[in-house]
Amino acid sequence: MSAPDDPKRVVHVYDDIEEEDNRLPNWWLFILYATIVFAFGYWFVFHTAKLRPLPGEAYRAEVDALVAARIAANPTSTEALLAMSRDPKVLAAGAEVFRTTCSACHGPEGAGTIGPNLTDRNWIHPPDAASILKLVREGNPSKGMPAWEPILGPERARNAAIYVLTLKGRGLPGKAPQGDIVE
Repeated sequence: MSAPDDPKRVVHVYDDIEEEDNRLPNWWLFILYATIVFAFGYWFVFHTAKLRPLPGEAYRAEVDALVAARIAANPTSTEALLAMSRDPKVLAAGAEVFRTTCSACHGPEGAGTIGPNLTDRNWIHPPDAASILKLVREGNPSKGMPAWEPILGPERARNAAIYVLTLKGRGLPGKAPQGDIVE
């Protein structure tokens, strides 16, 4: 330490408070330089050379793999059906099944003719994915809906149910509302 009256170290004096120009501790400097080296290394590995995926991309890949494993384990679960509703191939196949099979009763856009409007907020049956799939598979003979799984097969019936999920909430004008309002 230098003497308190050393004029070389005193940088500023205000209200008799002396500000000195002290050297930073070595451990602070080590952390500063190590952080700079780490930042350049991180930038090189993840952004320049792309030797590894970014942490966010790696996380999304892990989540997608987990969802795919759950879908494979139980392809009729609500989670699996909602995940498949974001797949354009499944939606295209479901739209084709709906157009050729379901549109006779529900209309070409699902607004209802003989069958109920599938695009409004009112639903006779619960509008969750598992209930819709069960209704398409097993039908509802008391309301005039046949069981479609024996006719279409399990995959095409599932695709049609997934397509119906995408119709919900469109609010197209058509048949008068039936059932309870579901948000």
